[in-house]
Amino acid sequence: MTKLSVNINKFATLRNSRGSDNPNVLKAAVDAEKFGADGVTVHPRPDERHIRYADTRAIRKIITTEFNIEGNPTEQKFVDLVLETKPHQVTLVPDALGQLTSDHGWNTIEHKNYLVNIIGIFKTAGIRVSIFVDPVIEIVEGAALTGTDRIELYTEGYAKLFAEGKAAEAVTPYVKAAAKAKELGLGINAGHDLDLTNLKYLKQHIHYLDEVSIGHALVCDAIYLGYENAVQMYKRQLS
Repeated sequence: MTKLSVNINKFATLRNSRGSDNPNVLKAAVDAEKFGADGVTVHPRPDERHIRYADTRAIRKIITTEFNIEGNPTEQKFVDLVLETKPHQVTLVPDALGQLTSDHGWNTIEHKNYLVNIIGIFKTAGIRVSIFVDPVIEIVEGAALTGTDRIELYTEGYAKLFAEGKAAEAVTPYVKAAAKAKELGLGINAGHDLDLTNLKYLKQHIHYLDEVSIGHALVCDAIYLGYENAVQMYKRQLS
C-alpha cells in the first residue's frame, strides 16, 4: 500500500498572511489523520514563512500517524529540531536559503561524504531518512551509498510532461529510477506537483511506491471539494 502524507505548509501560509491563528495548523494536522491520511508532512524553512519551528514541535505531540519533517540539514537549526522532535522520517532537501519551493534533488555523488555523515546522525537517533533525488540512475546508485533508507523522487518533471499529454515519456525515467532503487534495497517515496490528474498514472507504473507527500495541490482542491473529501479522493488514486 502506498501511504499518503499530507503536507500542511499551505495552511500555515494562509494563517501567516493575516497574522492570526486561522486556519489553525494543529487542527489541520489532526484533521488530516482524522480524514484518512497516513501521515503528516511539514517543511519548516529558516525564514518560517509558512510552518514555524514551534508548529513542528506542537504537531509532533498531538498526532498519532507518521510524522515527516522535510528540510535542508545544512541549517543547524533544522538538525536540532529534528533531533529534538524525533519524527518517524526526515526528508533531506537541498533547498537554497530563501528558495520559493524545492526544484532539484541531491547530487549524491558530489555530496556523498556530507550525506553519509548527516544521515548517520539522524539514523543513530532512530529516525528513518529519505533524501530528495532526481530520477537519474547514477544519482540513485549514489544514494544507495549514503546509508539513506529511502529516496524521494522529485516529480515536477513528471507532472509537467504529463500535463502536456506526454504521459509515457513523463513516467519512463521515474520507472527506471524506482526499479534501480528497489534493486538496491531502497524505499521509494515521491513528491512535488502530484495531483488528482497525474497521481494514479504514476502509482500504476510504480506500484511499489512506499509514500507520496502532497500539499499544494491537495489544499487547493480542498478549497473547492472540502478537506475531508480531498484527502479521500487522493487516497482513492493510490488504491
